[in-house]
Amino acid sequence: MKIAFFSTKSYDREFFDRNPTTHEIIYFEARLTHQTVNLAAGCTAVCVFVNDKLSANVIGELKKAGVQLIALRCAGFNNVNLVAAKENSISVVRVPDYSPYAVAEHAVALILTLNRKTHKAYNRVREGNFSLERLTGFDLYGKTVGVIGTGKIGQVFCEIMLGFGCRVLAFDLVAHQPTAAKGVEYLPLTDIFQQADIISLHCPLNEQTSHIINEQTIAMMKEGVMIINTSRGALIDTIAAIGGLKTGHIGYLGLDVYEQEQKLFFNDLSENIIQDDDIMRLISFPNVLITAHQGFFTEEALTQIARITMQNVDDFQAGNTLKNRVM
Repeated sequence: MKIAFFSTKSYDREFFDRNPTTHEIIYFEARLTHQTVNLAAGCTAVCVFVNDKLSANVIGELKKAGVQLIALRCAGFNNVNLVAAKENSISVVRVPDYSPYAVAEHAVALILTLNRKTHKAYNRVREGNFSLERLTGFDLYGKTVGVIGTGKIGQVFCEIMLGFGCRVLAFDLVAHQPTAAKGVEYLPLTDIFQQADIISLHCPLNEQTSHIINEQTIAMMKEGVMIINTSRGALIDTIAAIGGLKTGHIGYLGLDVYEQEQKLFFNDLSENIIQDDDIMRLISFPNVLITAHQGFFTEEALTQIARITMQNVDDFQAGNTLKNRVM
């Protein structure tokens, strides 16, 4: 099978090339959009990532090009028009479970860095500044942590925070009983917003969760709340978050994802003028920490992503049941 890989970087090639395959892989650095869809001509499958845009128009063009399979090398699929895929008889598969530990641990890293200001201390010491002024943090022990979404990543995150001695509250449409049995309290979303010192987002992006953090929900939260997002950027209304930071209602903001990241993340723009005023405003806050969607970026996770993606392709070609099928 001939597969067009979009949005590929050196690490994608490295990990996918480790797996012997009979498939012909063509790597493209370009994102999949209506402007680049012609690159998939003659391919039976496309392999895409989080910032590729598979709109109805793009999927229609993929169908004309002979594409039968869309293989996501990520867990989320909010960037795929599933209705159009179904109408064009194109199967969609994903990697639902590559390493929940990778993302959960990165969320904890954001919490610890923002709290103890280790990034600032590192820069100070390199400049010969050994002062502790303005580096005060707080004990995580005893704090109340709210977890929105308790899928596999959320479950791991809950366990880690319980290990710190935190009171852990959670919200999900269906409570995960093994997680509750470990001491996690499932509560309504409004209760979590009102009680949590730290709120960490681990839910998928859909119509119900889009801008789940907004002006109204921020107003419910404790003064000085810490918000962490390692899931999808549009879970947070960026303008509302900026407003909360300006008033001091949001005391800390840690982001590994961003609402308009598709034009920024995974690219070296150090010599460019960044045109996104919102992210530049966020970067200007001393209590904001942004990483460029690297939560998944571990040896173990990348290995699993490559393995499961190619297994999905193999199963499709062999006519096997697609256990990781989205639709």
